[in-house]
Amino acid sequence: MLTEAQAAAVLDGPWDRGGLAERLADVIGPVPAEDLAVRLLGLSPTAPPGGAPSLVRLVGDLALETPPEEPRWRGEVPRWETTGDLARALGLDVGELAWFADARAWNRRAGEPLRHYRTWWVPSRSHGRRLIESPKPRLAELQRRLVRHLLDRFDVHDAAHGFRKGRSTTTFAAPHAGKPLVVRLDLEGFFTSVTGARLRGLLTAHGYPITVATALTGLLTTRTPPEALHPADWPQRRRLAAPHLPQGAPSSPATANVIARALDRRLAGLARTLGATYTRYADDLAFSGDDDLPLHRLLPGVRGVVEDEGFRLNPRKTRIAAAHQRQRLAGLVVNDTPAASRAEYDDLKAVLHNCARHGLESQNRHHHPDFRAHLRGRVEWVSAGRPARRARLTALLDAISG
Repeated sequence: MLTEAQAAAVLDGPWDRGGLAERLADVIGPVPAEDLAVRLLGLSPTAPPGGAPSLVRLVGDLALETPPEEPRWRGEVPRWETTGDLARALGLDVGELAWFADARAWNRRAGEPLRHYRTWWVPSRSHGRRLIESPKPRLAELQRRLVRHLLDRFDVHDAAHGFRKGRSTTTFAAPHAGKPLVVRLDLEGFFTSVTGARLRGLLTAHGYPITVATALTGLLTTRTPPEALHPADWPQRRRLAAPHLPQGAPSSPATANVIARALDRRLAGLARTLGATYTRYADDLAFSGDDDLPLHRLLPGVRGVVEDEGFRLNPRKTRIAAAHQRQRLAGLVVNDTPAASRAEYDDLKAVLHNCARHGLESQNRHHHPDFRAHLRGRVEWVSAGRPARRARLTALLDAISG
């Protein structure tokens, strides 16, 4: 217990972990001072507004509690023990952190100028619609920092190929090239299936106190405003109204890969048991094996694991292809070496010829701001794994003036 005079001395300095611990050590000794400083900051991120009497009451309340156990950190994650630690790591004060973490869901009810995300609907590959939620610049930069300093330190299963350095659609498809049987399945609503509760649970399991885990979850998830939900069906509305990973945030792919580690581990184990090969690229699941691959065990097994891990399969997108059929994964044909189809190659070659004859912008029907860079990206995609294609298409692109 502190006297008011001691409390006044403790308050005479910055309200942060180092300063508090140093001044408390003069009163109660160095060993309990560090723990008390952490607990005070967790309970009151800013100095108590009532001065020394308020601090005396606060310390008295803490003295009645059982001191928390030292967190058992898992992995090489940054050890942010308080919201103050997290705020400093991100270059924020505690008030700014609370604003961006949006623990009270004010952002869902605020007017558009104050919201952290811009939202719009786009057509999906399955002829439906999906919601893009793009963070505004400052929040996007905070999310990129969390990818570098936090999410990149979590373990990701080796079967995951999407959004990872050194991995691509080609590395995702390559293990299935030339296999007698290829099975492709799709996870429906991949990002929105990752809820705030799942992410918060993962963070607390790695050692973060609930206050810090809640703030991190708020930075990485969002709740869609009611007026943006109109094009959605009822299941979509329910998922989007709850905290979820936003499709469009720079942190969502890395977060989803971390959350999906258990899914990948279990599906890889199922594949090994059945003599199959498994890889995943974002929401695309791929399995391959011999002609006698037991699909009657594989497909129900995958469905059970997926649902048990909190995801959903889109049954309309399941594809099974034998060697005599076109086997496609992530847009690549894998009957032989993974590559874009001949039709895509011919289409791009025609576009490049027309650009050379009629000018670069004559073919820019979708108004790309840098059409040459867009074409160069298409050349890389269509020529992946095919050096002869690359040479031919690159020569055609380089011959285009303007």
